[in-house]
Amino acid sequence: MQELSEKERIDALASHIEAVIKLLGEDPTREGLLKTPQRAAKALWFLTSGYRENASAIIEQAMFENEGSQLIVVKDIEFYSMCEHHILPFFGKVSIGYIPGDKIVGLSKLARIVNVYARRLQVQERFTAQICEEVRKTLGAKGVIVSCSGEHLCMKMRGVEKQHSSTTTMHYNGVFETDATLRAEFFEAIK
Repeated sequence: MQELSEKERIDALASHIEAVIKLLGEDPTREGLLKTPQRAAKALWFLTSGYRENASAIIEQAMFENEGSQLIVVKDIEFYSMCEHHILPFFGKVSIGYIPGDKIVGLSKLARIVNVYARRLQVQERFTAQICEEVRKTLGAKGVIVSCSGEHLCMKMRGVEKQHSSTTTMHYNGVFETDATLRAEFFEAIK
């Protein structure tokens, strides 16, 4: 069976979205909704672009020899993702710290890795772990720690409807597993 092109996939998504609009009791031929299926399909395609990107390849584009061995922290990287349970947005900030091995990575690549994993249907716990494990594996870091704070529209606009709730997840590996002082240094740096 032949692989569908990007345009064919977006067109198929649009036809499904049109069917959903009808099932909701709305008229997809109404003026305000005429282009909605195609626009929504393109938006979903973009919001799930992480499935079509390779996180390791992104890191490998900007790896450099390391001349130091101290903690490197990039904090407050904003992200936007989609909850896999309700297909509603969740968003927030990620902070990444790592102790380099032989290599360091261009700082913007860490933000790009966040995008790769955010632009998938996700849960925040897995999202946090995927970033952490990818940086360690591809960069060969001695340890990586990631803290993620997110707000979930599935909790704010449906279900329990708690407007001021947020969720914090953390994942760490390597030297961060055994060194509480390093973990404390990271959390002090991201205050």
